[in-house]
Amino acid sequence: MRQKIYQIDAFTSQPFGGNPAAVCILDSWLSPELMQKIAQENNLAETAFAVNKDGLYEIRWFTPEVEVDLCGHATLATAFVLFHFYELEKDTIQFYSNRSGDLTVNKADNGWLTLDFPADNLVAIQNIDALDTAVGQSPIKTLKGKTDYMMVYGSQKEIENIEPNHHLLAQLDVRGVIVTAPGDDVDFVSRFFAPACGVPEDPVTGSAHTSLTPYWSEVLDKAKMTAKQLSKREGDLVCEYLGERVKISGKAVPYLTGEIDI
Repeated sequence: MRQKIYQIDAFTSQPFGGNPAAVCILDSWLSPELMQKIAQENNLAETAFAVNKDGLYEIRWFTPEVEVDLCGHATLATAFVLFHFYELEKDTIQFYSNRSGDLTVNKADNGWLTLDFPADNLVAIQNIDALDTAVGQSPIKTLKGKTDYMMVYGSQKEIENIEPNHHLLAQLDVRGVIVTAPGDDVDFVSRFFAPACGVPEDPVTGSAHTSLTPYWSEVLDKAKMTAKQLSKREGDLVCEYLGERVKISGKAVPYLTGEIDI
């Protein structure tokens, strides 16, 4: 069987920037074991699979190691593929995830795509010694969301200088760790580490911004904010807090179109 596959750089307007994701638009679902093997073979942070069910696209996301509850950049990449190759007349793609519910992506005339995702609920906790040791710097505060820890620092420079111990991070009881601070030229900056999921440092993490957006909206007293993820590839986002939901906007560019034999 041959299956069409696309590779898209998400949250960037330039090739080789942002976060690459593989996308497969399926006629029907493959087994979870086969989808996991495809993701492992692709060896990207995420591979997204989607199936059209009467105009609603069911979607699932796999890292090289595990299936995850939510992935922003691979959803953005999937929407880009659908808008450009399958649903040329549409301005909105409706997704559904068994793990995260209803998700929407809207297309603007200027090339920006906007994710509509559920906002995370964050709880402030005491700093955790094992977490501070793994990251290498103690934060101003630590919070815990649905799937991740979030550590807040005082400056962009501190975020840039973090060199975590990935072996220690992989032993924590969460999907990943977000580190964040006010930005020099944007409202806030971040990085994201998820070695337990096979992703030592994710280039740009849309799902992390479901946690970052509510936090920084309250701190900065702003609903709409600019953000940058400070990986080597970097990514640019515009985030808006709507209470129960967040909007996360970015651009995407195609890198590869091909077929795989499965």
